[in-house]
Amino acid sequence: MRAGVVKETAPGERRVALVPDAIARLRPAGIDVLVESGAGEGAWLTDAVYADAGAAIVSSAELYRTADVILTVTKPSATMVGQLKEGQAIVGMLAPLSDPELAAALAAKGVTAISLDGLPRTLSRTQPMDALSSQSNVAGYKAALVAATAFGRFFPMLITAAGTARPAKVLVLGAGVAGLQAIGTARRLGAVVSGYDVRPASKTEVESLGATFVELTSVGSAAGEGGYARELTADERQAQQDELAGHITRNDVVITTAQVPGRRPPLLVTEDAIKAMMPGSVIVDMGASALGGNVTGSRPGETIITGNGITIIGADNLPATVPTAASNAYSRNIAALLLHLTSDGALAIDTADEIQAGVVITHGGRVVHEGVAGLLGGLAAPAPGPPGEPQEDLVTGPQEDLFAEPQEDLFTESQAELPPTGGGAGVDGTSN
Repeated sequence: MRAGVVKETAPGERRVALVPDAIARLRPAGIDVLVESGAGEGAWLTDAVYADAGAAIVSSAELYRTADVILTVTKPSATMVGQLKEGQAIVGMLAPLSDPELAAALAAKGVTAISLDGLPRTLSRTQPMDALSSQSNVAGYKAALVAATAFGRFFPMLITAAGTARPAKVLVLGAGVAGLQAIGTARRLGAVVSGYDVRPASKTEVESLGATFVELTSVGSAAGEGGYARELTADERQAQQDELAGHITRNDVVITTAQVPGRRPPLLVTEDAIKAMMPGSVIVDMGASALGGNVTGSRPGETIITGNGITIIGADNLPATVPTAASNAYSRNIAALLLHLTSDGALAIDTADEIQAGVVITHGGRVVHEGVAGLLGGLAAPAPGPPGEPQEDLVTGPQEDLFAEPQEDLFTESQAELPPTGGGAGVDGTSN
């Protein structure tokens, strides 16, 4: 079987799906590796290094013509989909819950789509394949550095001849993989750190990193089954926001980590909380997406400074800014999954397998993943709104400036609390 490593084309994407060290691990399973020329350049991996490791360096056209399996980091572009052919497979972070139409297009072409972000993360044997956790780990680390860079003062306490600088106060909302890494990194930078999560069990994890756990008296335990966070009721959400606002305003830096794959992230930092923060404060929203973010007014990939001097950073793809470390981790994940799917030198698709049931999205010309198929069914027959009433497009519609005009109350909508990352998470999701 020939596995082809493509050069990523998404704006700002510098990761690569497979690093040279993984090639020797795949060869005993009968997997030969083809690498598109220049695929590793963003992560400082040259074609020569891949060739020395045993890969064949090929053009993009040859890769799509001869590879049996295409390995990618992000979901394929329309151009990439056009180059795929019947019988091929594509493996990557395809985000099928956010873009079910892509799954439908791949199924129509007879392509087997395998998405690492569908991995059932409660199974201990999937930990080596868990790309959501590995990339969230990188993202949490970088989020703390981004915050420190944007903050106008020092993170640590410094005693100098010119005077003493007090340490920054940092609040991290979400104690999943990304949140815990952000807490640990901010602590190593010398900040005074606190963390919050809806699951009381995360208190031990937060405190083990030397941070203070924020306990809200207005919201009881939101722990669900299997370590996941349950969805809060509307009253609980409102109480949570009201009490959190007081903690937010007492901090210099706030890092939010909540994401819900395919759905609007829960709103954690309201406009009122932002207005009450001190000028110069920084918010890093790791949940920023086209669907919205954890912070009122945040936009993915943009930095906004409010009228009262608060910097809001929509950090939508932090792992790509640490490309070498992120690629090394992702490569181990995708190689482990590929080995699990391979038998006698070929893909052996069996959706009765627990792992495959989560990651195999399309096969045999059909969308076989129940969740994605359900979304496609809903898109085929959307529920109509009241006659004559315009419907808001939460995905493609323009975002207005939330600081210029009075805004609607975003808490009247149903918000989902985030499932955890493997190894203990809560508000923090981990598509990040």
